[in-house]
Amino acid sequence: MLYSAFIFGLISSLHCIGMCGPIAMMIPVDSTNPTKKATQIITYHLGRLVAYATIGLLFGLVGKGFFLAGIQQRLSIFIGVAMIITILTPERVLANYNFSKPVYRLISKIKMALGKQFKNRSYQSLFTIGVLNGFLPCGMVYVALFGAIAMQNVSLGITYMLLFGLGTIPMMSSVTYLNSFMTLSFRNKVQKAIPYVGVIIGVLFILRGLGLGIPYISPAKMSLFVQETPNCH
Repeated sequence: MLYSAFIFGLISSLHCIGMCGPIAMMIPVDSTNPTKKATQIITYHLGRLVAYATIGLLFGLVGKGFFLAGIQQRLSIFIGVAMIITILTPERVLANYNFSKPVYRLISKIKMALGKQFKNRSYQSLFTIGVLNGFLPCGMVYVALFGAIAMQNVSLGITYMLLFGLGTIPMMSSVTYLNSFMTLSFRNKVQKAIPYVGVIIGVLFILRGLGLGIPYISPAKMSLFVQETPNCH
């Protein structure tokens, strides 16, 4: 299931351009030196990956708790359904349920810290911008977090979010290098593909939880992620 994280990150990254693209275009890079510019952009993305890995760690712990409770298969089914509902729900409807309200003050502080970092061209500032950017609320990240929880393992939760982040890098980097390629028509086509990809990934998680004995897609109960009952004597 880890491969679904990269695919979803790659497809959903066009949505990320709308949310985080302005930040990516504003990062203080050296446009006169192509090599330095590339390393600066990589530094920014490394910061984002660290943020995603941290989030994956936290939600991987949540998933591990569900696994220890012995409800991993039901959780996988629930996660799949939640992914499908979230991806198909219009954004204007989701906007009525602002999940960031409980941490609104923290998000405000993150935005203020971002503003300060834009004044500095050091690699440390670029890395910090990436980290702060990674912690900003995003609907696509919310969907990816469902997948991290369903991994039911801390290291796999981290890996899932890292692969999601890696999937977003090509498109997020292209806003700097390929602005002419990112036409409105192209963006609309990719935007239309996002729900289909999200639904397919959700269905995969549901099938995973059903344990139908289908290799690689819906393995039997004992091989869902790890063995449920340890061989202790």
